[in-house]
Amino acid sequence: MLDLFSGFTDIEYVNNRLRIGLVHKRIGVEPKLYLSAVKTLKDIINKALGRSIRDPALLVKTCQALDKLICFDVTLVFDTDIRSLISEIETAKKRSENYAKNLEFQVAERTRQLKELSDRDPLSNLFNQRAFRVALRRELAHAKRFSVPLALIYSDVDNFKQLNDQQGHPFGDSVIKFLGDILLQEVRETDVPCRHGGDEFCIILPECDCDAAEVVCRKIMEVFSAKFPEIMLSFGIAQTGPTSLVEPDELVKLADEKMYQAKAEPGFQIKW
Repeated sequence: MLDLFSGFTDIEYVNNRLRIGLVHKRIGVEPKLYLSAVKTLKDIINKALGRSIRDPALLVKTCQALDKLICFDVTLVFDTDIRSLISEIETAKKRSENYAKNLEFQVAERTRQLKELSDRDPLSNLFNQRAFRVALRRELAHAKRFSVPLALIYSDVDNFKQLNDQQGHPFGDSVIKFLGDILLQEVRETDVPCRHGGDEFCIILPECDCDAAEVVCRKIMEVFSAKFPEIMLSFGIAQTGPTSLVEPDELVKLADEKMYQAKAEPGFQIKW
């Protein structure tokens, strides 16, 4: 009250009014309560002025001056309140934007995980047959564009049905899982190891010929035999490019035929 009628509206007065608005905001005094209090104060002052000022013209001018003074005071207080609201809105907006970005990232990551799960064989953790077909078409297109060779390894576990019948499906599953682990560990990052179905596996080797593919087969068999020396693998290799390329189904057929030629002979065999 002393500040309001002191006659000084300097920077200190303004800062005091701004602090009042900030305090009201912090303690939860709503604007309507402040306005109600200001109106009550104004009514009391107007009555007091009416009793003490007999000149009507002077009374009008005094009341007008009072209106301006209180209006200025209220404006300062509400300016802080409005700025606080704007700040809260901006903070809420930033939180919403951050939440939206985080949610978008989570959705994208979850979508990626779901896609990966849909492309993977759950037992071997290799790409499944559907993903294999997509990858083979993609790599053949790459080989054609850059005139580079592409090799395909087709393999299976010899007498796998007999293994399941004699030692049980859990043992057969362990063989498939271990072979999947080998393929994931021993091939290049650019290679695409896949479980084609049952005990059959395929490996797409971009920019590789049959000689390089045979090295991969021998490496796989070496690691596999260290754990399952009594089980043999048969490998068929087919190459296409770099000058001319066959269609995906034809390449798979060629590698499959080579694999069956390998199975026709006892022991570990590679045919190409």
